[in-house]
Amino acid sequence: METLWIALGSALGGAARYAVSGLVARSIGETFPFGTLAVNVLGSFAIGLVAVLTGPDGPLLVDPRLRQALTLGVLGGFTTFSSFSLQTLALLQDGEWLLAAANVAVSVVACLLAVWAGWQLGLRLAQPG
Repeated sequence: METLWIALGSALGGAARYAVSGLVARSIGETFPFGTLAVNVLGSFAIGLVAVLTGPDGPLLVDPRLRQALTLGVLGGFTTFSSFSLQTLALLQDGEWLLAAANVAVSVVACLLAVWAGWQLGLRLAQPG
């Protein structure tokens, strides 16, 4: 049953990824994978926030299976590391070494900052009062 909930969450996350990534790409352009970057940063922020709020010491008491469905399913299906990797490879194959390096550097730094920010927000929200 847990696998089913994670699979359903992944389907929701994948649909959300498609929508958000497409919206960003149409709005900004596709010369750089901004849509994938936006999804990865937003997903990193969200997983940091959910991890704190629903963790064993968090203020939201949720069933561990729901927590897994959210983190592994929805957010795992939402974030796009495999798409990031494929798009970076395509940039390299096109000889766009600088854009490929920028994609790797910005993605890693932005996602680490986002997961930290989500974690910090979760800690603040988890404090009583």
